Amino acid sequence: MSEAAFALDPRLEADTRHVAMLPLCELRLMDDARFAWLVLVPRRADKVEVADLTDAEQQLLWREANWCATALRAVAPCDKLNLGALGNIVRQLHLHVLARTQDDAAWPGPAWGHGKREPYDREALTNRLNALRDALDRTKPADVPPGRQ
Repeated sequence: MSEAAFALDPRLEADTRHVAMLPLCELRLMDDARFAWLVLVPRRADKVEVADLTDAEQQLLWREANWCATALRAVAPCDKLNLGALGNIVRQLHLHVLARTQDDAAWPGPAWGHGKREPYDREALTNRLNALRDALDRTKPADVPPGRQ
């Protein structure tokens, strides 16, 4: 299906905040101040698994994931990056990029489903979004096609 038929899952809409439109994905920030956590959502309707994307889309997804991971690490230095496409609750294809530190709320266990989400306050959210957008601009790889921010 075309990009025009794409609609963001209501749960992702509620739990995340818009960062940028990349060539393939809408990049969103998980609204949980306990973690530096990005979510890439390919703008393709009715996709559940990475394997549902074309080969070219899969390659672009991983280039975008690496780009976002680089930007996230610039904003939120970490001990480990966690990447995952779980989809057990939200079936719409989405990829988590999560910066983990040894002193975060869930270390060393998984952050998914750990405790109660703590939304950013307005100022912290604005600062995080601006920092991420700046880092994306600084770290954009040459082989990623232009996207819409």
